[in-house]
Amino acid sequence: MHFHVGFKVLVLASLSLMKPERESLITRHKTKKIVKMHRSHHDHPRTVVDTAILTGCTSPDELIAFAKTLKGIRYRYGSSNPERGFDCSGFVNYVFNHFGIAIPRSSSDFAGVQGNKDLSEAKFGDLILFTGTRTHNRGRAGHIGIIVSQPGEPITFIHSTSGAANGVTETTLNDYYMGRYIKTIRLFAENNDTPDEHLVSASDSTQINNGSL
Repeated sequence: MHFHVGFKVLVLASLSLMKPERESLITRHKTKKIVKMHRSHHDHPRTVVDTAILTGCTSPDELIAFAKTLKGIRYRYGSSNPERGFDCSGFVNYVFNHFGIAIPRSSSDFAGVQGNKDLSEAKFGDLILFTGTRTHNRGRAGHIGIIVSQPGEPITFIHSTSGAANGVTETTLNDYYMGRYIKTIRLFAENNDTPDEHLVSASDSTQINNGSL
């Protein structure tokens, strides 16, 4: 009887000594898993967006003419398929990809794209970037459109909106969007003023001084 009780006590004592070791093994296993995941995250960082966008032979007129054929297609979050609908960047992507021009898929990625222009210089075919309205991107780039107006005209852009129009539409830059405005992006080199437009040659300067012009 005493032997039986003593054996039970010995077994329980052994189990109590083994339990922390087992818990320690589980803890170490979880720690290794977390470290492995963390190391994997750093070994494979997010793809860096190429900030140089080549438009090739496509003109702003061609791009906008095509974009306007998509007016009325409904809004669909996360989609760049006209049969399902477009979100804002899905629409812009579809338009540019139609001409073989590769651009970032997400509107947030345009924050690093080169070609910033003052809003007063905005031209036909420039992109216009706004903050988002969703909780996760409020205050950051989250909406994008394509400008369809020329300098001197009220700034108007074509975009896919989840607002009242609920789809692809043209919108004049109003107080609401102005409050969300981030920047204007120029992709088409032909929209840039050439140096010749602002320089007068030496011979012309001589003629001006002589009163010939």
